[in-house]
Amino acid sequence: MSEDMKKPQEAAKEEAELQPEKELPPETEGAEKGCEEQKAEHAEHHGKHEKLKEELAKAQAETADYKDKWMRSVAEFDNFRKRNEAARRNAYLDGKGDILLKIFPIGDNLERALLSCDEQTKKGIEMVLRSFKKILEDEGIEEINPVDEEFNPAFCEAIMSEPAADGVEAGYVKEVFLKGYKRGDKVLRFAQVKVTS
Repeated sequence: MSEDMKKPQEAAKEEAELQPEKELPPETEGAEKGCEEQKAEHAEHHGKHEKLKEELAKAQAETADYKDKWMRSVAEFDNFRKRNEAARRNAYLDGKGDILLKIFPIGDNLERALLSCDEQTKKGIEMVLRSFKKILEDEGIEEINPVDEEFNPAFCEAIMSEPAADGVEAGYVKEVFLKGYKRGDKVLRFAQVKVTS
């Protein structure tokens, strides 16, 4: 290359170095600003999203707590209802038991009367005694009359004892002085008995 051609190129190069940098075109500036705005919007949306997630988690925890309290309240009320129902039923049965205790002596007296009356009177007393026993049966009450059975303190009260005869085991009921009564497993009146010893 000739000297003459080199000079204009070098001059253009020096001139370019001396000139200040050119500013970016306005489209490029707008794109940079738009990108920053998008980042700011993204950060704002991310912050809102995180806040909503926290609120949701808090609401779910409160919901679980309220559900737990509600379920406990329902269970407590159900237990309360069952206890009340059982208490009412037991109070009713206890009240009936108290009244029955007062009529048991009537049956005892009717059975004693059968032992010392004439034949005509005996028929009448037997009819009354059958009615008495029917009432007890309808109420689910059973007699405790353990003659010749092994003594059971859960149902009997030993008020006398006698030595066992030959061939008879000790601890058996020899005689019943007063019949007992029970409803299911609950004893309303213990049988008063004589036991072999």
